[in-house]
Amino acid sequence: MSPQSSDPSALPELRLRRGEDRRLRAGHPWIFSNEIDVAATPLAGFAPGQQVRVTTDRGQAIGVAYVNPATLIAARLLARDRTTAVDVGWLAERLRSALALRERLAATPHYRWVFGESDGLPGLVLDRYGDVVVGQITTRGMDRLREAIEEAVRRVLAPQALVWRNDSGARALEGLPEEVSTAFGEAPDRLEVVETLPGGPALRFSLPVADGQKTGWFYDQTFNRSLLGRFLKPGARVLDVCSYAGGWAATAAALGAGDIDCVDSSAAALARAVEHVEAARGASGGGAGTATTTAHRGDAFDQLAALAEAGRRFDVVVVDPPAFIKRRKEFPQGVAAYRKLNQLALRVLEPEGLLVSCSCSYHLSADDLLGAIQGAARHVDRFVQVLHQGGQSPDHPVHPAVPETRYLKAFFCRVTRC
Repeated sequence: MSPQSSDPSALPELRLRRGEDRRLRAGHPWIFSNEIDVAATPLAGFAPGQQVRVTTDRGQAIGVAYVNPATLIAARLLARDRTTAVDVGWLAERLRSALALRERLAATPHYRWVFGESDGLPGLVLDRYGDVVVGQITTRGMDRLREAIEEAVRRVLAPQALVWRNDSGARALEGLPEEVSTAFGEAPDRLEVVETLPGGPALRFSLPVADGQKTGWFYDQTFNRSLLGRFLKPGARVLDVCSYAGGWAATAAALGAGDIDCVDSSAAALARAVEHVEAARGASGGGAGTATTTAHRGDAFDQLAALAEAGRRFDVVVVDPPAFIKRRKEFPQGVAAYRKLNQLALRVLEPEGLLVSCSCSYHLSADDLLGAIQGAARHVDRFVQVLHQGGQSPDHPVHPAVPETRYLKAFFCRVTRC
C-alpha cells in the first residue's frame, strides 16, 4: 500500500506529552503509547500503519512517523524534517545510502543491505544474496509502505527477484499475518552465500529460499567467523554447537581443521552443514583427507552431555545458540541457560582449547554473558582468558541512540585447567 499523502503538512498530528520529546531529539526513533497526549490526539483515532506528523506539547514539529495504536511502541519516526514526503523517492534515497556502505564493506554482493533503525528504516530488513534480495517487514507502518519499498528496490538495485520472508513471530505483535511471497521476479529454489576469508578461499553456501531461519543466513556473524583463523591450529578438532547450516564449521574446515562435529536440532540444517564443510575442505585445496564430519541431531544440552559422557574432546568449541532471552522477564532463566550451555561446552574442551561463546539476546549484556562463561568455568575448575570480544558484522551497524541495535556478543576464550 502506498503512503496516504505526498504532502507531509496534510498528515494528521500526533502530539507528545510535555517533556517526552527529549529522547526523540537525542536520536531514538521510538514513541511509546504513554508518551502521547491522548487527550489532544487520541490513539484510537489513527489507523494501524498510518503516517502522522509528530509534534511536541507546544506544537513544534519533530518529524514524520507511522503509528500503530495497538502496540506499546505506538509510533516510529521515519523522517525528522517536517517537509519530507515518505514516498518511493525518499525510500530509494535511504536504500542508496545503505547500499553505498555495504558495497564498501563487502568483497561480494552478499550482506545485510538494510538493518532497520540503524538505516533509518524501522521495521525493515533486506538481505542481499547476489542478484536476489530477501526481505522481512515486522511493523504495520512498513507493511503499508510495501509497494513503495518494492518499487524503490527496483530503482536502486533492480535485482532478479525480491522475496518477502514475512514469517517472523514478531509480526503477530503488530497484528500482521505470517507469509512468504515473491514481490517480483522469479526466485530461485536456492540462495547462494559467498564469504571470503582473509587471505583464504571463498566459501560458498547454498540455502533454500523459503526455508531456514530468519531470511536464510546469519550475516551478523560473518566478521566474527573471519577472525577464527587467528586462533585455529591446523588439524584442530572442532565442535560447532547450534550449527545451523555450518557457517562456523565450514570456516574451520577451510582453515585446515581436522575432524569436525556439528550439533543442531534440524536434520535439514545438519545435512546442509555437512555438505558445506566438505565443500570448504575442497575449496581450501587440501581435500577432505582423513578428516571426518559428524552430525549430531538433537537438543544442544543433551548432545553436549552425551559427547562428554562418551569421552569426546575438542580443541575448539563454538556455541552460537538462538536467543534464550526474548523478553526481559525471561532474563533469570536465560542467564541460567547460557551458563549451563557454556558449562557443558567446557566439559568437552581440551586444555588450552578455544571456546567461542555467542549470544544474540539483546537483554543479555556482554558483561552478563561473560559472567555466565566465568561462572561455568569455575563450576568445572577451568581458567578462562578472553582473547577477543566481538559483536555483529559491520553490515549490521549500531545506532548510537538505539541500544537495541547492539545485540550480538561473541567471546573468543582460551581455556586451561586451574
